[in-house]
Amino acid sequence: MNLQHLVNDYLVTLGASENAAKYLNMVFLLLILLILAFSIDYIIRKIILKLFSQLSDKTKTNFDDLLVKNKTPRIIAHIIPLLLVMKLIPFVFVDFIVTALLVSKGLYLLAIVLILWVVRSLLSTLKDYFKTLESLRDKPIDSFIQVFTIFSWVIGALSAFTIVSGIAFVEFIATIGAASAVIILIFKDTILGFVASIQVSINDMVRIGDWVTFEKYGADGDITEINLSTVKVQNFDMTITTIPTYALISDSFQNWRGMQDSGGRCIKRAINIKMASIHYLSNEEITAFKKIQSITSYLNTRQKDIEIYNTQNNIDKELLLNGRHLTNIGVFRKYAETYIENHSGIHKKMTLMVRQLAPGTQGIPIEIYAFSKDKRWENYEYIMADIFDHVIAAVPYFNLEIFELPSNTSFMDSKKDLNSDLLG
Repeated sequence: MNLQHLVNDYLVTLGASENAAKYLNMVFLLLILLILAFSIDYIIRKIILKLFSQLSDKTKTNFDDLLVKNKTPRIIAHIIPLLLVMKLIPFVFVDFIVTALLVSKGLYLLAIVLILWVVRSLLSTLKDYFKTLESLRDKPIDSFIQVFTIFSWVIGALSAFTIVSGIAFVEFIATIGAASAVIILIFKDTILGFVASIQVSINDMVRIGDWVTFEKYGADGDITEINLSTVKVQNFDMTITTIPTYALISDSFQNWRGMQDSGGRCIKRAINIKMASIHYLSNEEITAFKKIQSITSYLNTRQKDIEIYNTQNNIDKELLLNGRHLTNIGVFRKYAETYIENHSGIHKKMTLMVRQLAPGTQGIPIEIYAFSKDKRWENYEYIMADIFDHVIAAVPYFNLEIFELPSNTSFMDSKKDLNSDLLG
């Protein structure tokens, strides 16, 4: 009995035409093959996953755990069913030689994709494993893995082309080598975009929906499209900026995904205090400042500590420069810090400080560094403005002045005062 033509012979005996019998015979064999392949794939996958699970429980290394995490066993399980299908394709398409050749080529291409999938999974596992080793934590593991990944993709692409074209691999490589200069010249942008696309994808540098700022190209908005040659950014003013894909790896840009994934959005802004307004505090000023409820306890504690220090060290208190004393800018910094700590819009579990930056030609910057709970742009701006509205208004209460560059009206007022003095 000929199993290949079992259905064919049966249908012919029933009076079906030979052509219809061949097609129905092929469909029947194909269905049997697919059912067999999926069944074997399911069984092998279950066995391999169970073996890896048992192995990971017995071994001390986490390499096998990383293999499971990167789905390596699951991918390897597909190899045996694919080999089975490739072997039985001539049996199924026994009456359709041309179709059998086309399907075989398609399966070879699928095998290449599967091998690349396995290689990618293994490389990802190696990358994750090497990063757990203390001796390799400061090494550029990602760069090395990228080289191997790109190399495997190139080999896979060349192999796929040789299968489709029917040209021998060695002959195809020799031809490519001879024409490489011309190819690079003609397809320079495409090659750059292709390499950039692979690196962007592997490094997870950007995703569709990420908010990026690219000052060189005037882009500030959300990524809407990423392709081989360009990245499209929809700016917040609803305009579209197109950026070459290779610019993502050749130029510097800012991706705000980290902020969006975190618990808050950074507030980092300073006000400049005029240096001439900074001074030591007298007892009368300290008494007046104690009326500010949020720093009353701080002033009492600090004043007591300073008095103890000055007394123990026999400090001459007639001159404020001697010993330790409170300053109005120091008390103001403490007030601003206390105010921000109690602000409802500030994330309390993230970095929060009020710091003094280096003095400059425009006074001493007092910078507020904190994170707002709400990351939405409108609410973020409102929280930041609310804080600085209050802090700026609070500056005069500490006998401080905010630095401002002189304006035309300032010069006119000075001239009027000078004329008044001259006219007596």
